[in-house]
Amino acid sequence: MSVTPSSYSITMRLHAEPDFAVVGRVATTIAEAGGITTAMDVADSKHDRLVLDVTCSATDSDHSGRLVQAVEDIDGVTVHKVSDRTFLLHLGGKIEVASKVPLRNRDDLAMAYTPGVGRVSLALAEHPEDVAKLTIKGNSVAVVTDGSAVLGLGNIGPGAAMPVMEGKAALFKRFANIDAWPICLASQDVDEIVRAVEMIAPGFGGINLEDIAAPRCFEIERRLRETLDIPVFHDDQHGTAIVVLAALHNALRVVRKSLSATRIVVAGGGAAGSAIVALLIADGAEDVIVWDREGLLSTDDSSLSPAKQELASITNPRNVRGTLQDGLRGADVFIGVSGPGVLDPAWIQEMAEGAIVFALANPDPEVDPAEAAKHAAVVASGRSDYPNQINNVLAFPGVFRGLLDARASEVTIDMLQRAAHAIAAVVTDEELHASFIIPSVFHPDVPGAVASAIRGQGAAKE
Repeated sequence: MSVTPSSYSITMRLHAEPDFAVVGRVATTIAEAGGITTAMDVADSKHDRLVLDVTCSATDSDHSGRLVQAVEDIDGVTVHKVSDRTFLLHLGGKIEVASKVPLRNRDDLAMAYTPGVGRVSLALAEHPEDVAKLTIKGNSVAVVTDGSAVLGLGNIGPGAAMPVMEGKAALFKRFANIDAWPICLASQDVDEIVRAVEMIAPGFGGINLEDIAAPRCFEIERRLRETLDIPVFHDDQHGTAIVVLAALHNALRVVRKSLSATRIVVAGGGAAGSAIVALLIADGAEDVIVWDREGLLSTDDSSLSPAKQELASITNPRNVRGTLQDGLRGADVFIGVSGPGVLDPAWIQEMAEGAIVFALANPDPEVDPAEAAKHAAVVASGRSDYPNQINNVLAFPGVFRGLLDARASEVTIDMLQRAAHAIAAVVTDEELHASFIIPSVFHPDVPGAVASAIRGQGAAKE
């Protein structure tokens, strides 16, 4: 597992002998133990003691512990304190509410609050269509979770999900200037979740469902789309599908293949896998097979759950049965949204020439990207320490920016396709190659391009 500057980053406060040679010994020790020193500062220097703050990165928490022990073992060095920089960043939460108007005196207060605010409320009671214009509703999204499928951590509950939802809200603000609010519900009952979201919906211009386990998420999204007059978007499904389709379009450009003539195997029939399949087929894919715990999904398998029976009904036109390896023989594309290590790198050799492998399970992918790259023409993952990171941040900020700007009441499959094409088009012909099929999440053109596409103002299908 590779070390990156931001992964499991710690700062050690060291008390050492007053010898500046200790700086080199500390840096060498950390490097020999497999860490990366990213900063070293002298916090205090006296005749009898040197105080150093050393920041370094590791692969995981166990490795961090080994780095601390290695430094502790240096003669003349004592580890006084260890701080995890990620936990420090989260102290007090990552987001806040700030007033957009001045509240300097009684005059300001009289307009922003009582009595002036009463005039605005009466006007909205008479003209409710103006709520989005005269309140934060027009630029607000509720990020709703029940904590049942948080990242790759599973069912850890609404409180533990809060840091993730805060992060999502921060990304909305950073990339699309949207005010998003974490809503972590203390229920995993479909009826209660649907009713709770329906009750808070008047205050929001859109609903972003997040980290809700399948198949519950399908029914929640379906029912909310039927009852609400604002767009409902399950990012784990549709955000993932948008970015996968964008990356696949560009990967196929690299290997000079067309989507309609491509054989695709999707590992994982849950929320993300189902949405990816639906969007691929809508965009012209004709031969898609889904593999899950039951094997390759097929309509003649009566043991499948209703959700997987529905998925099987729109896939596997050649009725292939068996294992993942069976499905991959002769396939052009592997898309993994399942779990770690399910794809043996040797199986990639049995795929068609110019094979494309997207191993997107987080934090550990279906196959080591470095191993996959030995056999595949194009490799992508969800990780930031390899090329071609498939990241939902490319999609959801621009999607909601477009939805809010258009005062949209729903999300359509056509919108999702247009968003994917817009992301793909950000990568120019001059930039496109096997290690660059998808733009960076920090590319300044992405949110605007996606928002324009959602509004129907660009990114027509190629």
